[in-house]
Amino acid sequence: MTDQASNIYPEAAPAERIDGKAFATALRADVAEGSARFRAQAGRQPGLAVILVGDDPASQVYVKTKMRQAADAGITSFPHLLPGNTNQDELLQLIALLNGDDQVDGILVQLPLPAQIEEKAVIEAIDPAKDVDGFHPVNVGRLSTGQSALVPCTPLGCLLLLQDRLGDLSGKKAVVVGRSNIVGKPMGQLLLNAHCTVTTVHSRSQDLAAECRSADILVVAVGRAEMIDASYIKPGAIVLDVGINRIALEDGQSRLTGDVDFDAVSTVAGAVTPVPGGIGPMTVACLLRNTLSAAQARTAH
Repeated sequence: MTDQASNIYPEAAPAERIDGKAFATALRADVAEGSARFRAQAGRQPGLAVILVGDDPASQVYVKTKMRQAADAGITSFPHLLPGNTNQDELLQLIALLNGDDQVDGILVQLPLPAQIEEKAVIEAIDPAKDVDGFHPVNVGRLSTGQSALVPCTPLGCLLLLQDRLGDLSGKKAVVVGRSNIVGKPMGQLLLNAHCTVTTVHSRSQDLAAECRSADILVVAVGRAEMIDASYIKPGAIVLDVGINRIALEDGQSRLTGDVDFDAVSTVAGAVTPVPGGIGPMTVACLLRNTLSAAQARTAH
């Protein structure tokens, strides 16, 4: 136990490590079963179009991972690898073609995009019924009004982990650290729809640590390495660390870490997700889940 944690909570026991990787493996298996049933009924596999503009190495790795896991889950990938000098009109024309392709149930545009392409225009060009990232304003609006919608993958993964561990979330006090459109805002809305009492905090919030200490559920997504320590944690709280940060080491190597100081927080919290191996694997698994859901919804009409 760290000196800091022992001074705050002398009786604190080590937190449980939440294994997002194992949960994601089980979720992908469920998607594979659903895909097999869909194929038996529709005569084809669910289809996911993946668009990558440029040759960013990290994006290339992400796309390969998504396509490999899609194949394992019984989902057909349609890759579109475009050169870095692709202009916005060319990309929008491709999206229009994919919107009208009955073999394509989901469209994923790997972000970030090159500077000459406006992200907002691309997101809004995707058919909301095929928006498996859940970023289109129509899906954002449906989520905010409690309607059925395709939901951003990372917050959805967080919600599934919480429901698996806690069951009914009604009445839980949840604090979300961060207000991005990709994680923070949809996470808060999902928790609100699950009948939690939700507070969103950010860089301009007053007494951030005190707000966090009020949380039964703390979701952190700010992109600042290990900013959340034991002093931010209510004893027994569930802490989900969405951050992924790379820290340089003295020997020239580097290590991945989250926005939460895992070792310190583990002395106070009831359960914590590690980085890596926590929320990250859930994101791709939920992308596949959304693709299957989109396929089922489209063929039901």
